[in-house]
Amino acid sequence: MTTGNGTQGQTDRERHGLIVARVRRLRWTAFGLVVIAYVLSFFHRMAPATIAADLQQVFQASGVALGSLAASYFYVYTLMQIPTGVLVDTLGVRSIVALGGLIAGIGSVLFALAESFGLAAFGRLLVGFGVSVMFISMMKINAAWFHDRHFATAVGLTVLLGNLGAVLAAAPLVWILQWASWREVFVAVGVLSLILGVLSYVLVRNSPADAGLPTMREMEGKSPHASRKGHWLEGLRAVVKNRDTWPGFWPAFGIGGTLFTFAGLWAVPYLRDVHQLTRAEAAQHTSVTLIGFAIGSLLVGALSDRLGRRRPVMISASLAYVLCWLPLLIGAPMPRPASLALFAVMGVLTAGFTLVWAAAKEVNPPALAGMATSVVNTGAFLGAAVLQPLVGWVMDLTWAGRLEQGVRIYSLGDYRLGLGMLMIAAIIGLIGALRVRETYCRYVVS
Repeated sequence: MTTGNGTQGQTDRERHGLIVARVRRLRWTAFGLVVIAYVLSFFHRMAPATIAADLQQVFQASGVALGSLAASYFYVYTLMQIPTGVLVDTLGVRSIVALGGLIAGIGSVLFALAESFGLAAFGRLLVGFGVSVMFISMMKINAAWFHDRHFATAVGLTVLLGNLGAVLAAAPLVWILQWASWREVFVAVGVLSLILGVLSYVLVRNSPADAGLPTMREMEGKSPHASRKGHWLEGLRAVVKNRDTWPGFWPAFGIGGTLFTFAGLWAVPYLRDVHQLTRAEAAQHTSVTLIGFAIGSLLVGALSDRLGRRRPVMISASLAYVLCWLPLLIGAPMPRPASLALFAVMGVLTAGFTLVWAAAKEVNPPALAGMATSVVNTGAFLGAAVLQPLVGWVMDLTWAGRLEQGVRIYSLGDYRLGLGMLMIAAIIGLIGALRVRETYCRYVVS
């Protein structure tokens, strides 16, 4: 015979099981939709390199014009990081991701159908504006739908999956272009963005509480984090005035920014000019760097969560990353396996800077997680925006005037100056990592 208490206990367990099942379903629905949108942001970031010749042919674009067309995405992405943090903390992820998906979709279709350079640039600008909200939204989803102790692991998984977009924009896109035009590809991507925007508005919930469920802390028997109070400007002011927020900006700038600068622009010319590699061989090196960064992000996040520490992992990875620049500065000849291994290791070690997102979140009130991560995330994109032209400007100062088929060829001495700037920036990133506050993988403010 079942007692009354036994029946009540069974009912409570069943109710708890239903709640857990619903939390998991909504968590992975939100994570899946937003991360797909994040993958598309990587695709848009890297795709112009693959279709550069097509764009030059269609729009009769010079190198400067083509670079401006590609960079319009990059700069608007940088400018939108802090506003995105404000928006996700005030309006919520659901509305912002839906709106971003719609804007990016319209921009992609407009870019694909453009008959003039100006219209294509405007479409590209809309794409950058739309996808710029996805990363911070993803961080907010991770903060709301995962336990605090699993946040860095969730971030690592996010970055790993996001980098698939960069991979898709390379060899797979080249293969697709054998069967479809670049215009058809970007129309299809635009339609996918529109669909994701609609699905996000219908299916995504900002947090468990938004779905009438207990928060992740409440499911552990803890009190929920306090909700945001007051005007959003007060929250942003609190994040900016918090001294513990800013040290994480510098690893993002100096570690993340230098890798994006090198792998995204200068690595291929360096390997071509100094080590006489073909473009395909040099591109293999940047590919393994990006793959290393993707895998490293997951490993670093999981290691940090397992150790219950942020600083030792970040500092160790940053120090080793700085040392990796030495053989590049020297121009030391290396057999292919060794050079590929070096580039892969650099990618893995760069992932150490991704812990600044968790650290920034944990030194600010939970309700301001979006603003906190957006402030430090600006560092990586600002770093690349500043360092890419700076490296070229420094090398132009000593360039001997050598040209091959209209392409500037730099000497090892020129590259030492340029890469020296990157190494200095990486050292600044290391110093920033040394000043990051240890949070022991938990919020240190309420």
